[in-house]
Amino acid sequence: MLPSLISATGPDVTAVAIPAWLDASAVAVGSVSGILVARERKLDLVGYIVLAMVGGLGGGLIRDIIIQHNDVYMAKSPYAIPMTVAVGFLGFLFPNALKRFPHLLEWVDIISVGLFVAAGTDKAIVYGLNAWAVVLLGTVTGVGGGMLRDIFLGDTPRIFQRSNFYALCAVAGALSYHILVFHLDVTSQWAAAICVAVVVLTRRVSLRFNILSPANVNLAPAVTRRVKVIYHMAKEDGVESSKRILQRLGKSGNYQVTFEKREDSQDGARPGNANGNAGSADDDQDGSPVIDRIIVEDDVDLGSPDADTDAGPSSDSPDTDSSQS
Repeated sequence: MLPSLISATGPDVTAVAIPAWLDASAVAVGSVSGILVARERKLDLVGYIVLAMVGGLGGGLIRDIIIQHNDVYMAKSPYAIPMTVAVGFLGFLFPNALKRFPHLLEWVDIISVGLFVAAGTDKAIVYGLNAWAVVLLGTVTGVGGGMLRDIFLGDTPRIFQRSNFYALCAVAGALSYHILVFHLDVTSQWAAAICVAVVVLTRRVSLRFNILSPANVNLAPAVTRRVKVIYHMAKEDGVESSKRILQRLGKSGNYQVTFEKREDSQDGARPGNANGNAGSADDDQDGSPVIDRIIVEDDVDLGSPDADTDAGPSSDSPDTDSSQS
C-alpha cells in the first residue's frame, strides 16, 4: 500500500526509512566511483579499498561530523564498511568488469547520488537544522565522497570543474526535499522519491542537451561601464537642474549666494561677505568661485519651470544686499 502523499499533522520530520538493500546498493555504487579512479591511476590493493571507502562513505562522514550528534552512519551500520571493502577488493581483482556496462553505471551512479542526497537531507531535518544547513548537508552527502576522493589524489575536485551538472543536481534535490516537506507538507517517503527523481532528471537533461556549469564569469567590466554611464548622466542632470534653479532665483531676486574658498587655489578666492556678496574678479584670481550654499529669503517656487518667469523682485519683499549669479 502506498503511503499518503500529504502529511495531516504538518511538516513530516520523521526519519525516512530507506530499505536496507537500497541503502547498501547506494553505498556500493558510490564505492565503484572510487575503484574506477584507482584503476585509472593503477593503484595497489590498499589504494582500491581506501578510494572505495571514501567514495561510498565519505559524504555521509562529512555530514555526520558537521552534525555532531554521535550518530556516525559508517560506525553504526553493520554492513557499510564491509560493503565498501568488498567492492574495493573485487574491483582490484576484476578491474575490467565494469567496462561492459558504461551506460548502466552512469544511471546507477546518479541514482545513488539521489539516494545519498535524500538520506542526508532527511537526517538534517530530523535533527532540526535550519534550511541552509539542510540543503548544504544534503548536497555534501551526495557529492562529498567524490570530493574527498579527488582531494586524496591531489586533484582539483571534479565537482569544482566545468562539466555537466553534478553538484548542482544534488543542490536541486536537497532543495526540493526541503520545500516539499516544510512548505507543501508532503510526507518524507514521497519527498525522498521526488528528490531522487529531481536529481536524476536534472543530470539527464544536462547530459542530453550538453548543459555545462558556468565558469570564468566576470561582470565587473560591464557593471563598471554601466555605473559610469549612470554617474555622468546624473551629473549632467544635476548641472542642468542647478542652472534652472539659479535662473528662477535670479528673476525673483530673493536669495543670497555665499562662496567657499578653493583649496587648490594658490592665492585663494575670498568667501562672500555676511550678505552673500562675493569678492570681485580681481580678488578671485582663479575666476571661478565655488558656490557653498544658496539662501532663499522668500517663498520661491523651484518645482515649476514656469515659476516667476515674468515676475521680477516682489514689491513687498524686504530690500536685501544680495549677489545674483
